[in-house]
Amino acid sequence: MNINLLAMKKGFSILLLTVCLLLFACGEQQTGMPRLSEETELTPDSLLLPVLPAHTPELLVAADINLTKDLLYDKYTLEDTYPYGDTVRSFKWETIRKCLAFIENMHRDTSQWVVLRNYKNLNSEAPLVRRYIRNAYGRVADTLGVERYQSVPLYLTTDSSVPERYGRDGSLAYLRGKAGSFLRIAPVVEDEEYLVPPRYLRVLPDSTVFHHVVFVDRGDQNIATLERLSEGEWVIRSMNPATTGVHRPPYAQETPLGMFLLQEKKTKMVFLKDGGSATGGYAPYASRFTNGAYIHGVPVNVPRTEMIEYSWSLGTIPRSHMCVRNATSHSKFIFDNMPAEATLIVVIE
Repeated sequence: MNINLLAMKKGFSILLLTVCLLLFACGEQQTGMPRLSEETELTPDSLLLPVLPAHTPELLVAADINLTKDLLYDKYTLEDTYPYGDTVRSFKWETIRKCLAFIENMHRDTSQWVVLRNYKNLNSEAPLVRRYIRNAYGRVADTLGVERYQSVPLYLTTDSSVPERYGRDGSLAYLRGKAGSFLRIAPVVEDEEYLVPPRYLRVLPDSTVFHHVVFVDRGDQNIATLERLSEGEWVIRSMNPATTGVHRPPYAQETPLGMFLLQEKKTKMVFLKDGGSATGGYAPYASRFTNGAYIHGVPVNVPRTEMIEYSWSLGTIPRSHMCVRNATSHSKFIFDNMPAEATLIVVIE
């Protein structure tokens, strides 16, 4: 890879980690885009990396991102800044611009994208990492706090015997090539490379571009959807109250911070009662982005069956188990307009 591009990517990886994690403290619609089947084999030809041009265009910064409002969903719309109790809440547009600039620059890397996946450990439980802890929920986690359950093992490129840490389900990475029986990846928000067993990765089509981004602010409890029209030109499509996950062991967890891929959709996501196997109800128009975290409408608890449009608790304080609750019609807007495997969910604070 071009040395100048590597240097610029390293700087922007650090920027995203700083902006999209530390400062937060925690194009076209492609509904007809071809999808790889679960059985798609990774052949040597599919792992060939393209040659980058000698000249690399200058990377975008926040000032290059132009935001305009053209709402496609206009119910329960919040202002840019609005009162809440004795405080003031807002949409953090400057932070969002920085993240959008990073997303624009991601497209300069011509490597193929992969998504880390292990929902409900369907691809087998990840091995124990070299150093682990037990968190407040009594579950194994790495020293960064990422739980073993539903996560992907990340091995150092110099040692494939024991994983160094866990990668969250739904995280995005660049595919760099093969190394024996492993695939070599580079998480888009990090300046490191890791080895991962192929069963934990889904290769995204070459045509994948991210023209749709959903920003969830778990500090101010709001959600905004944006659409890319052209380079540096983004349109705000909705601005709404939301309710994120709360730290309340042993069942409820915070909505994790970071950048994730919208992986799948369910018209009704059935959930169980805490601590049991009985059905507790369902969440309408659910879009899953990491582990069991969905963006969904107001939960419907049994024995009720009809959908609920709005809840007084939206936009107040974290109350969910990990998911992001919305007005049901807003969740349907996301469900209908944000394409799976081509939409990014960015959780900030």
